[in-house]
Amino acid sequence: MSNRLSVFPLGGALLFPRMHLPLHIFEPRYRAMISDSLARDRRIGMVQPRGPGDPPPLFEVGCVGRIIDVEALEDGRYDVVLEGVARFRIIRELDVTTAFRQVEAEIETAREGETLSLGSRASIEMEARRFAEVQGYAVDWEAVSRLDDESLVNGIAQIAPFDVASKQALLESDRLDDRAELIVQLMQFFGRAGDDGAGTLQ
Repeated sequence: MSNRLSVFPLGGALLFPRMHLPLHIFEPRYRAMISDSLARDRRIGMVQPRGPGDPPPLFEVGCVGRIIDVEALEDGRYDVVLEGVARFRIIRELDVTTAFRQVEAEIETAREGETLSLGSRASIEMEARRFAEVQGYAVDWEAVSRLDDESLVNGIAQIAPFDVASKQALLESDRLDDRAELIVQLMQFFGRAGDDGAGTLQ
């Protein structure tokens, strides 16, 4: 079944199902989008732009986010927190009169209960420790060890300072173990590049 979605194109800002993404909304068109979403179903589609342009072309795959927390500031800006609901695939962009873009999209049925092998879990935790040390991140590893496999993999995919194309590849990975394997490869690559400033947090 296809759905009409208002979309927020934002490079480097990925959202995964069950993950949370805080956003500061200040542009008038996206303030209008948040206001519209709050009046309807509290959902917006997070999607990355595929390149430059006005409007920029969009990647086909994004993630539906539901507004679970909102603070309306006095000057019209919003601070919101999105919770990832499910991935979507854009069928076509709609011709609309709103300042924000809208698409017809196919929303994926959420996958339940995917897990990693013990070896894959150990590999991603080990590489994450090495990566964090190279990048100079302070991490509560005890808390990390308590995360379920999906939260660990998708949490790293969402916050790690990879480039737009790498983040998109992670979002488009259908299976959790494939995403975990790709994250390990990316952390190895960007970890090596970390000393010369390649790979910046977006």
